[in-house]
Amino acid sequence: MAAMNFSLPPDLVQYLKDLDTFIETKIKPLQNRDDNNRFFDYRREHARTDWDNGGLPRKEWEDLLHESKRLADEAGFYRLSLPKEYGGQNAGDGRGGNLWMAVIREHLAAKGLGLFNDLQTEHSMVGNFPDVIMVQHFGTPEQKKELIGGRLDGKVRITFGLTEPEHGSDATHMATRAKPETRNGVEGWKINGWKKWQTGMHSATHCFIFARTSGKDGQAKGISCFVVPRSDPGIKTESYQWTLNMPTDHASVSIENVWVPNSSILGPIHNGLGVAQAFVHENRIRQAASSLGAAVFCIQSSVEYANDRAPFGVPLSHNQGIQFPLVELATQAEMLRLLIRKTALEMDSMPHVEVEKKLGDKVSMCNYWANRLCTEAADRAIQVHGGNGYSRHFPFEHIWRHHRRYRITEGSEEIQMRKVAAYLFGFGGRKSLGDAKL
Repeated sequence: MAAMNFSLPPDLVQYLKDLDTFIETKIKPLQNRDDNNRFFDYRREHARTDWDNGGLPRKEWEDLLHESKRLADEAGFYRLSLPKEYGGQNAGDGRGGNLWMAVIREHLAAKGLGLFNDLQTEHSMVGNFPDVIMVQHFGTPEQKKELIGGRLDGKVRITFGLTEPEHGSDATHMATRAKPETRNGVEGWKINGWKKWQTGMHSATHCFIFARTSGKDGQAKGISCFVVPRSDPGIKTESYQWTLNMPTDHASVSIENVWVPNSSILGPIHNGLGVAQAFVHENRIRQAASSLGAAVFCIQSSVEYANDRAPFGVPLSHNQGIQFPLVELATQAEMLRLLIRKTALEMDSMPHVEVEKKLGDKVSMCNYWANRLCTEAADRAIQVHGGNGYSRHFPFEHIWRHHRRYRITEGSEEIQMRKVAAYLFGFGGRKSLGDAKL
């Protein structure tokens, strides 16, 4: 009987060492320069937030993130997951694939807060590029040149307009509409509607706007994705949503009589939801790995504190009331790590389009459980650290506030559980787990 190998590839292990060296020699000195630590210590929320400018990120904060990404790109880390044609190292041989990204994401998040990996802003020395993936799979040659080339050169910033004020998890009922209209002999579409939680509008150059172009409410077919210049006068940011974790860059956007030519359609007409879902599984497995890493940080920090803290002359760790909750969290983290890495490895073994059919339930399991585990681990860390844990001098409240968001975004945990149920019970034509090969 063949043995199962749970070891990481040697080149991935070496990559982690090289990444750690880069962080120690280049990124930590940048974080420690001047007063840049104000963005990560107890002052972090205030230092990052321009309270008098709609709660948007301060320019100094975004400039620092940009500089760290420039250093990572210069060192060859930032574009790891991209194909070689875009300066990355992903050649379909596993390097830079889902397993690599899952391991790296966990590794960085387990280090805690720092300029090397700031999950609140989806910032990392090893970048994630959902917009590039969308254009790579669905864009025309002209769109690829403009959007991917511009994105990697720092000249293009794309926002994602799918969610609406009255329509969140069920995008098939979106109210935004696009109707055919010819202008000056050019065939195109006129778009009207609203979007909410459109992240990054304050610095965007382009918007991916999803609108119904045919069919009836509730139908998946009939929604299209349009590439709209942010400078279009019909695109207006009405407000920014202040959130549990600040700063905010989540906009409510009105779309009034915006016209675009047919060449601005991304992907097949009337099949925009397929475009929207192009990056979902990769994003969810990587998000799960980040949440796992943050949970591990909370658990390990709590163990160290419980060993050091000695009220009444006895270390906290001698109390079973401290031990048992951390034991349960540590056990869940170990089991979750195996599921995440197994799922990521299987994702790497099949074409992108087959992941939903064959592994959609496993990706959802990883995602909802990791996000929940992280918030539970952060809450437990606050409890173990007592008053210190409640203080912003420790990072646990920040981790809890940020990862609490992940239980809603990228598909709420209820949506993830419903997807698992569809596989489990055979709903929607999906093969039930009882019939599947386990």
